[in-house]
Amino acid sequence: MTITKAVIPVAGLGTRFLPATLAVSKVMIPIVDRPSIHYAIEELHQAGITEVIFIISPDQKSIKDYFQPRPDIETLLQNRGETELLKNIRSIQNLVSINFVTQKSPLGLGHAILQSKKLIGDQAFAVLLPDDLIFGNESTTSEMIKIFYQNPGIILAAKKVKDEMISKLGIIDPLNINGNQIHVKSVIEKPDLENAPSNIAIIGRYILPKEIFAKLESIQPGALGEIQLTDAIDSLMTELPCVAYQFTSDHFDIGTPVGLVKASVYQSLTREHMSEDVSSWIKTIPLLNED
Repeated sequence: MTITKAVIPVAGLGTRFLPATLAVSKVMIPIVDRPSIHYAIEELHQAGITEVIFIISPDQKSIKDYFQPRPDIETLLQNRGETELLKNIRSIQNLVSINFVTQKSPLGLGHAILQSKKLIGDQAFAVLLPDDLIFGNESTTSEMIKIFYQNPGIILAAKKVKDEMISKLGIIDPLNINGNQIHVKSVIEKPDLENAPSNIAIIGRYILPKEIFAKLESIQPGALGEIQLTDAIDSLMTELPCVAYQFTSDHFDIGTPVGLVKASVYQSLTREHMSEDVSSWIKTIPLLNED
C-alpha cells in the first residue's frame, strides 16, 4: 500500500495571535517570507505525497488564494528578470494536487480529520499539523511512512517535552523503546502532570489507517468537549499496533507568538543572503548585552 494522500487541518480560530488573526488566517502569518502551509506542502512533497486535503473554516479564502496562479505578479517578475523568485512562486502551485473541505464548526482535531473521509477513501494517509514546524535534512513525514511500510498500523511523531507542556498535549504511554522508535501502549490527551505516563508527546505528524474514521464516528467528545483524535487513536490501538517515531530535527511550536518568532530567527539564520546580517544584528541588541 502506497501512501499518497495527506490531510492538513487549518480551521482553527488562531486566538493566540489576535488581533492579527482578525484579518489573516494564523497559518498565513509568514516565517520569514512564506507561511507555515508552504513549509508543510514542501515536507509532504518530499515524502511522496501527491494529494493534500486542507480542512478549512468558511472564511479562510486566503489559503485557497495562496495556491492559485497570479499572472499579474508572474509577468512583473518575468519582466524584471527575477527568475529565481518566479520559479519559487510557481513551484508551490505544482508540488501536489490540492482539495479543500470546509469544517463549519470547530469541534476538535478528530472532527476535522473526519471531514476528509470521502476524499481519503479506502487507504492509509498522513496528517500534518502546520503549527508544528520541523526543519531537517529529511522529511519527518517521509521517515514515518518508511516505518509504516515496515510495521503497518498507527505511526506518530514524538519528542520529549518539558513538564509544563504535558497538560497541553497528547502524551504517550510507552511499552518499550528501540532506538528512535517507541512501541506505544496507550495515548492520553492533555493529562495532568501527576497522571502523565511519560514526558513524550505527540508532535503534529500522523500516519493513520482507514480504520481511524470508524473510531472518530463512534467516540464521545473528550477534553474540551471536542472530538479528540488522540482518543480515537487510543481506541484503535486495541486492534492495530502503534509506533511513535522520535525525530531529532529542530522543532518549533508556531501556534504561539514566541514559537513563531523563534522559527523566524532560525530560518533567517539558514538563508545565505540574510544569515550574516541577522547574526551580526543579534549580537548588537542592547538587551542581550546588558551586564
